[in-house]
Amino acid sequence: MDEDEFAELYERNFRALLGYALRRCASADDAADVVAETFAVAWRRAGELPEGDNARLWLYGAARRVLANHRRGEQRHALRTAALRAELAAVPVNEPDVPVVGEVFRGLPAPDRELLSLVAWEGLAVPEIAKVLGCSRNAVSIRLHRARKRFARALRAAGVDDARAARLVAEKGALT
Repeated sequence: MDEDEFAELYERNFRALLGYALRRCASADDAADVVAETFAVAWRRAGELPEGDNARLWLYGAARRVLANHRRGEQRHALRTAALRAELAAVPVNEPDVPVVGEVFRGLPAPDRELLSLVAWEGLAVPEIAKVLGCSRNAVSIRLHRARKRFARALRAAGVDDARAARLVAEKGALT
């Protein structure tokens, strides 16, 4: 099927497929996405499209499968959202303010941020960090010790208990 034939197929079937999707989707945007994906599938599989009116029926079948995928995606999203809400509800009220911890972190010198990130987020040990940075283990140990001290001092100055802040950073990645 060439581009002109596909354009004709699109023109003949777009409105009908949009109506089909609108009657089955929660929003017009979702319906438009379903129709767009249906025609994308048709374009990718143009060699499999039947002739004549059977092409319209093929498009309905494709739209039905796209809708099923869309609904599964919505269900996964709803489950993840519910799990996140439950997790957030379980966070104690006395946790330090995440934006404050992030602001304090971003206020550190770049070398301190890099060292602390390599430890907290990448989970690297001192020998591994030494390889990454191209310096000795001893130098990394000293620099890391100093970076931690500066971070703790900055957190205290911002009114955040550094032990709770460190736990928050490790658990929730609050420094981004």
